[in-house]
Amino acid sequence: METSIHGKERAGFSQVWLMAAALVTVGLGSPAFAALGGDANSVQADQIHMKATAQIRVSPNGAYSVHELQSPHNTVVREFISSDGRVFGVAWRGPFVPNMRQILGTYFQQYSAAAREAKSKYVGRRPLNIQQPGLVVQTGGHMRSYSGRAYVPEMVPQGVSVNEIR
Repeated sequence: METSIHGKERAGFSQVWLMAAALVTVGLGSPAFAALGGDANSVQADQIHMKATAQIRVSPNGAYSVHELQSPHNTVVREFISSDGRVFGVAWRGPFVPNMRQILGTYFQQYSAAAREAKSKYVGRRPLNIQQPGLVVQTGGHMRSYSGRAYVPEMVPQGVSVNEIR
């Protein structure tokens, strides 16, 4: 009799464990940053997720705003948001590289494939410069000092230089 009780407890524990693991997986899979190409509605969630302070600046011509989030660990992520509320660029600097899957959103697969191809052509470490028609990603730095930017050329507002994404 005791064996069947332990068996039921074990089965119940396994079900609870599987449910918890599924919820954690779903939670981790959703982007915490205003992903490239997405809308700006998640910026406040980004601030909470990063435990960051936030500053918002508007460009002199009003074509875009920059939401700058600084984490307690001094990693700064800047989200460049066009006047229509879409994230056209993201830049970062700091001691840690941000989660590229989160900041690139739907562009992550394209980035990942291009990065693999670029890295297969050389040995060692060097800055990464991906320039494709629908995506530009440039990364560099060294331990405790990383920087980079990513943008969608077609989404950059008219009259805005890509050099402003930094």
